Amino acid sequence: MMEKDPKDKVEEKKIVVKIRKQEPAAAPLFAEGDVRKIVFEFVSSWIRGDIIIRFPTAAELAKQSPLSIAFPKDPSVNQELKIKEHYVDQLSILAGIKPASPQELNKAVDEVFKMLLMFRSANRIEGKIISNDLEKRLADVEKNQNQMTRLVEQITGHLFKEKKKPAARKKREG
Repeated sequence: MMEKDPKDKVEEKKIVVKIRKQEPAAAPLFAEGDVRKIVFEFVSSWIRGDIIIRFPTAAELAKQSPLSIAFPKDPSVNQELKIKEHYVDQLSILAGIKPASPQELNKAVDEVFKMLLMFRSANRIEGKIISNDLEKRLADVEKNQNQMTRLVEQITGHLFKEKKKPAARKKREG
């Protein structure tokens, strides 16, 4: 056998490929649609009067501001109004009363969700935020109850209906 010239030899290279299994990216606890639904239920409950939001009052805001002593005009009154105006402004965007771009609409959803978290964490919400699904289920229960009531009335009407005597019996009796 004839040996090949070292120049003719092909060098074998080993290529090592390491494959790492990537962990899926962490997903937020609430999807965008979930946040929108929560905001919708929150705003709907507030508009219907199912919940009451206790906004910070001027007196509460004044306690937090050490500048209120230095300034004779109380800036906390303006802050109280600004907080309420901001909330109503965001609701106007969400309701479509105030024209807004899709970005502004998404920002309003985020802002109201943050307010909801703030109000809830500060124990400033009285009442229950009622799910729209709950109202739908309640309406379905009422509908089913009405149908059952009609069926019971029909059944009791048939059970307690006065039975007619057959004609042949009448002739024999007479």
